[in-house]
Amino acid sequence: MVTENEIAASGVSTSVVQAVHSGENPRLLDDVLGGSPYYVGVGSRCSVGFSVTKGTQKGFVSAGHCGNQGQATTGFNRAPLGVFQGSTFPGKDFAWVAVNDNWTLKPSVDNGSNSTVSVSGSRAAIEGASVCRSGSTTGWHCGTIQQLYTSVTYPQGTVSGVTRTNVCAEPGDSGGSFISIDQAQGVTSGGSGDCTSGGVTYFQPIGEILAAYGLSLLTTVTPSTPPTSPTPPTSPTPPTSPAPPNAGANICTGYSNTFKGTLSENRSAYQPNGRYYRSTAGAVHSGCLNANDTTDFDLYLQKWNGRSWGTVAASEGSTPNEKITYTGAAGFYRYRVFASGGSGLYTLAYNVR
Repeated sequence: MVTENEIAASGVSTSVVQAVHSGENPRLLDDVLGGSPYYVGVGSRCSVGFSVTKGTQKGFVSAGHCGNQGQATTGFNRAPLGVFQGSTFPGKDFAWVAVNDNWTLKPSVDNGSNSTVSVSGSRAAIEGASVCRSGSTTGWHCGTIQQLYTSVTYPQGTVSGVTRTNVCAEPGDSGGSFISIDQAQGVTSGGSGDCTSGGVTYFQPIGEILAAYGLSLLTTVTPSTPPTSPTPPTSPTPPTSPAPPNAGANICTGYSNTFKGTLSENRSAYQPNGRYYRSTAGAVHSGCLNANDTTDFDLYLQKWNGRSWGTVAASEGSTPNEKITYTGAAGFYRYRVFASGGSGLYTLAYNVR
C-alpha cells in the first residue's frame, strides 16, 4: 500500500495522486490438516482426523472421547476453531467438529516431514495391509492392520467396530488420522504401549463416522481427462473412415492387466484405474504403454515408501511406445502415464510375476 508520505516524497502532486484507504480487513486463513493439534477447554489436546463437509458446513472428524457435543475448540494456534456437533463415547468413539470461516479445509494429512499425504478416498484396507497414523504428540508412525471389526474395553466402557493395528500412539494423538497410502481409514481411538517401546492402537473406521453424521470426506483426486470433442471435418466425409492412428500396431500384447484411457498434453493418469496394486512378495513388474503415433507419452512405475510415491523405473523415449521391467520387493505400486507431447488415446498393460 502506498502512503501519503511516500506520495509526497516522490514529488508527485497530491492533486493528481491520492492514497485511498480501503475498508477491507484482510486476514490469514489457517489450515485444517489431518494429524494437527486442537484444544478443548484449557488443557485438553487431541488431533484432527480428516476434513469433512456437511452441505455447506465445513469441519473435521475426530475421536468422541475428546469432547462432548456443544463444546468449543481452539486450533493449533489457540485461535477459535469450532464446536462439536456430535460425539459418541463409549460404544463408539467418534465425533465431528464444525469449524468457522477463519479456517481452510485441506484434503491431506501431515506426514511428519514438513509435507503432507493427499487423501484420495476412503476405501477400507484389508488385514495385513500397511497403515500409517498421524498425531499431534508423536507425529507419523506406520505399521499393519491386524484385525478388523473388533472391540476394545477402556475404563470408561467398551468400544466396538474398531480396527486393531500395531502402530504406536500416545496421549494427544487421539482423534488423529489413520491412512493407508492415500485412502482414509479412520480416527485414532486408544490402545496400549507407547512410541518408545511400541504398542497396539485401535482406530474407528471412517466409513461409520461419515454415515453416522451424514458427512462427506474431503478428497483430492486427479480426475481422468474426458475425451476431447473431435474437430468438425472441413471436407466431405469419405465413404469409409480411415483407420485410427497406430491401429494394428499395438505392442502391448500378452499382458494380464490392460487399461485404456485418454490424456491431454502435459497431463498425467495413474493406473490401475487411478489407484494402485499390491505385490505381496518380490516380483518382476513389466509395464507396456502404447499410444497414438502422433503423440509422445512416457511411462513411470512408482512405489509407496510409507510417506509418498517414489518413481522406481521410467521409460521416457521420444516415441508413443514405452516398456518397463523392474524387479522389486513386496509393496504397493502404480503406473503413471504422462503425455509429454500431444494428446490422445493410450493403452497400458502390465504383469507382476
